[in-house]
Amino acid sequence: MEEFRRSYSRLCKESGAEPQEAVLQQLHQLTRGRLDLATQSLTVDTCRALGKLLQTEALLRELVLSDCMLSEEGATLLLQGLCTNPVVRLLDLKGNNLQAAGAEALGKLLRQNKSIQSLTLEWNHLGAWEDAFATFCGGLSANGALQQLDLRYNQISHKGAEELALALKGNASLQQLDLRWNNIGLLGGRALVNCLPSNRTLWRLDLAGNNVPGDVLRAVEQAMDHNQDRHATFRESQARTHVLSKEVQHLREEKSKQFLDLMETIDKQREEMARGSRASAARVGQLQEALNERHSIINALKAKLQMTEAALALSEQKAEDLRELLAAAEQEQLSQSQKQAKERRLEQQEAAERESKLLRDLSAANEKNLSLRNQVDELERKVKSQQEQLFLTRQELTNTSAELKIRAVQAEERLDMEKRRSRQSLEDAENLRLKEVEHMTRHLEESERAMQERVQRLEATRLSLEEELSRVKAEALSQRSQAEEELIKARSQAHREEQHLAHLEDKLRLLTLARDEAQGACLQQQQKVVEAQARAGQLSLQVDGLQRRLEELQQELSNKDQEKVAEVNRVRVELQEQNGRLQAELTAQEALREKVAALERQLKVLARDHREALRDRESENASLREKLRLREAEIARVRDEEAQRASLLQSAVLAYVQGAPPRALSPPK
Repeated sequence: MEEFRRSYSRLCKESGAEPQEAVLQQLHQLTRGRLDLATQSLTVDTCRALGKLLQTEALLRELVLSDCMLSEEGATLLLQGLCTNPVVRLLDLKGNNLQAAGAEALGKLLRQNKSIQSLTLEWNHLGAWEDAFATFCGGLSANGALQQLDLRYNQISHKGAEELALALKGNASLQQLDLRWNNIGLLGGRALVNCLPSNRTLWRLDLAGNNVPGDVLRAVEQAMDHNQDRHATFRESQARTHVLSKEVQHLREEKSKQFLDLMETIDKQREEMARGSRASAARVGQLQEALNERHSIINALKAKLQMTEAALALSEQKAEDLRELLAAAEQEQLSQSQKQAKERRLEQQEAAERESKLLRDLSAANEKNLSLRNQVDELERKVKSQQEQLFLTRQELTNTSAELKIRAVQAEERLDMEKRRSRQSLEDAENLRLKEVEHMTRHLEESERAMQERVQRLEATRLSLEEELSRVKAEALSQRSQAEEELIKARSQAHREEQHLAHLEDKLRLLTLARDEAQGACLQQQQKVVEAQARAGQLSLQVDGLQRRLEELQQELSNKDQEKVAEVNRVRVELQEQNGRLQAELTAQEALREKVAALERQLKVLARDHREALRDRESENASLREKLRLREAEIARVRDEEAQRASLLQSAVLAYVQGAPPRALSPPK
């Protein structure tokens, strides 16, 4: 508001006038958008400055200028500024002696301004100039925002009342009009009464102190009562339609949210299933790669075994060569025995020493053979343990296959249950549709009765529809919860299968480690002792058996993956069926919404018929009132004539009794 004060001072100085202190003080005390300048004498310069400021001011809501001694020029400047103001709601111009120019400026203001809702013009002279007041009434007819108008003590005659009546016929926003203490009279009152049937918004009209007859005042009161009742019913219908529209919008938003949530959950489930299938495929690929690597390792071990066998064959050939060389040496010794008789003793001693060494070597070789036999026994025990583990894995595989079969049976039972539920829901929907058809037929048969019974039955149908909508919503929520539970169960089953696959992978890893250890032990045995070749062959046969068992395990894993894919496909089919059911429910809900819309249209048609009937009744009442008024006037005229005739007869009788000639007493024609 400080900016408003500075702008006012600046505009006053620009026009060469000093700002009024009283106005500055009121601007300083301005609070809550109300400017009160009552009983302040405002100059023309002040009015010009205030008019310029009011053109763009967006904070003032109420402007009070009562008893300000405004001149014609000052009032015109202020009202010109208010023509473009979009925020002022209340304007008080009481006691400012507004005349022709002020009335014309007010008519222009009412024609251009779209924000003023309350206008007080008490104690002015607007009705003294008929042309200016006609301009004011033309602006009132074109205005669509004014709701309250005070025209007390404005010297409005019956012609001004007729102009006001024309304005009220075209105005569709004015609700309260105060015309007390003017000069409206009988003709003006009748003009106002005649305009009231075409005005549906005015519900308060004060005509006290205007020399208006009592029957006109009663007719005005009756019209105002009708308008008040109509206004109350209109507000009530607006409130009901607003509540119904809010409820329908809320239901639509809830259904759209539920549908979106359901689609999101379905998309998430599909993504999770795709991720699970991709992960299982990746794991199967990894297992296949690991098996291929193990096959390559086994082939390498076979190649190493062949190489060791070739080396052993070479060593045997070398041993035979050495034996031949020993035989040649013995022959040479026998030939040279005679020559070396002296050296035999030494050779015998050396031979004895060699024999002792050989005996020691033989004992050491025997110990080594015993240790190797112990190692072979340990390897056999390990092989037996591996066989037992493989037997356990087979049992686990059989158990898992049995569990999968049981789950398939459970899934089929669930499908049967869902089919029965869908059939039950379809039967319920058909029964509901038949009930609604019967209800609508009854409603159409009973629609020919009174208007109050129609409204009650429509409210009953609305309540039944709301109950049906709530029930359908509850069913959708229950089905959604069931679908979520089934999805959670499917997820838990997939998680358990993943854990089981991880357990099998751990067992396979342990088996591979044991097999690697056995192969290392076999290599050591082949490198150390030639006698372990046969046992190594047995171990190779056992390795072949293990390979066959691994292939069988791979085949079982592939079968299990196929079963898992089949189960995933079944779950997808179930989800698609659930989606179909939900879409069917959505279509049913849309049908219900269409029924609600049809009922709303019927309500609108009934309300329109009711309004037309009320209008017809009001027109009939007005015509009957006019006929009654004419009949009462005719009766009064007949009474007057009868009274005149009775007085004439009485005078004639008196004259005849007194002896006077009847010619002198005859009334003139």
